[in-house]
Amino acid sequence: MIPRRKMVVPAQHDQLARLASFAAAAAAEVGFDELQVNRIELAVDEACSNIIDHAYAGQGGQIEIEVTGERNRNLLIVIIDQGKPFDPASVQEYVPSGSLDDAKVGGLGLHLMRQTMDQVCFEFGVPGVGNRLTMQKFVRGR
Repeated sequence: MIPRRKMVVPAQHDQLARLASFAAAAAAEVGFDELQVNRIELAVDEACSNIIDHAYAGQGGQIEIEVTGERNRNLLIVIIDQGKPFDPASVQEYVPSGSLDDAKVGGLGLHLMRQTMDQVCFEFGVPGVGNRLTMQKFVRGR
């Protein structure tokens, strides 16, 4: 088991690298290969960017991230915010188009999180917590 680690940072874009690196370090410690570590880092970056841009609408707040896992088995990432909740079902599913010029704006972050992680669970208005995003990834092929 890797020790449970937690970090709380201001909900600002200049904190995204810290948040993503925090998760990437845990992913590497669990035993994910470099490609998977990079994908997990991207999923956390996208999740936290969405919190900053949409939940807090740039008005500030905090993002809490907690990671834990078991070596060569799995990684669990929990991200908490106190921002405005949203309905994930209201986000249109991302459908890649043939051209970047025709690509729609929005929805790609949620798509990347779901494609990268094995489990993605959103909970909103959790008493005493706020909004909680739980993402889990299992190590394969070991």
